[in-house]
Parts: sequence; structure tokens; C-alpha cells
Amino acid sequence: MKAPELTTLCYLEKDNKYLMMHRVKKENDINKDKYIGVGGHFEYGESPDECLMREVFEETGLTLTDYRARGIITFIYGEDVVEYMHLYTADGFEGEIGDCDEGELVWIDKDKVMDLDIWEGDKIFFDLLMKEQPYFSLKLVYSLEDELIDVRLDGHHI
Repeated sequence: MKAPELTTLCYLEKDNKYLMMHRVKKENDINKDKYIGVGGHFEYGESPDECLMREVFEETGLTLTDYRARGIITFIYGEDVVEYMHLYTADGFEGEIGDCDEGELVWIDKDKVMDLDIWEGDKIFFDLLMKEQPYFSLKLVYSLEDELIDVRLDGHHI
């Protein structure tokens, strides 16, 4: 059995838009063709905040100046993938957006996000973000066919 993965996931906010990454550049990508936030895997010894700052800079070229932790997402995919994603939003940053080797970075109107090719469970946490839900724990279990088969919010089925 493989150890769980530890990651960060951040949605930068500006002018009522989210910065999204359209994952079109990597081969064998579980997120291929989907729109997701920016972030990635912890390096040894990093805190969630340190991972967040590094990954956002590496993927966007931006330095975060104001962000907040919004929740923890337990993402389970089939029998092999268990990932604990620390979810953040950020509305303070500086620098210029550069090229990303993992996907195309695009600003998307918040009211258009649900129309994108996103994971079904992402719609749940976007709804929680829009409602300003206090820090939450969301568990999303997917089949290998990308079907969302179990959802729990703060330990309760929804």
C-alpha cells in the first residue's frame, strides 16, 4: 500500500475571477484536460504554507502576500490514490504570471467555473467557498471511471 500524498491546492482571486490551470501539458495526468487550481506536492519538511508559497511561485511566477486556509480535502481515487489536499484561496499576490509547464493559466469568472471540465467534487468545495463556509473537511471518493461515489463533509454523508 502506497503512503498518502500531501498537497496544496490554491485558487487565486481577482476581479471576481479564479486563476485556473487547464491541465493540457502533462502526459499520464490524472487531471488531464480538467481545470484545477495551482499547487502541488509537499517537499520533505515543508509546512502546508511553505508548500503553498513555493508551488504557487513555481507554477505562476506570483508571490502570495495574502491567503487563507479554507479546508482539507481527502481525495481518494480507486485503490491506489489517497491525497490530503490543503485548500487555500488567495487575494493578495505580486509579480507577473509566467508560463506554466503543467497547463495553461487562465482567469475564469467565478460564476462560470461550474461550467468547466472540473471534478464533480470540486463543484462541492467551490459551493462551500462561495458560501464562505468556515474551515471544512471534505472527503471525495472516486471510482477509476472518475465517478464520485462517496462524499462526506465534516464527517457526515452529504
